[in-house]
Amino acid sequence: MGQTAQGRVLHKHFRLTAAKIKRAQKLLKTRTETETIERALDEVIAEKERNRLAREANERFLESGIAIEDVYSKLAE
Repeated sequence: MGQTAQGRVLHKHFRLTAAKIKRAQKLLKTRTETETIERALDEVIAEKERNRLAREANERFLESGIAIEDVYSKLAE
């Protein structure tokens, strides 16, 4: 089996919806189905990491005890 920068390449067989792959391929602007699936997985992993970092930052902000002043009276809406 081959190697990539991320690790070894595994040969897997999946039953996937062709229309979903084509749609993802168009959105991601990828050339091959393999590249599409790799990029889609990368996107999911990156999104999960961004969400984790945002949640941790939000928790630190809330724990800091900083007061938020609603100078435009918009928070109550």
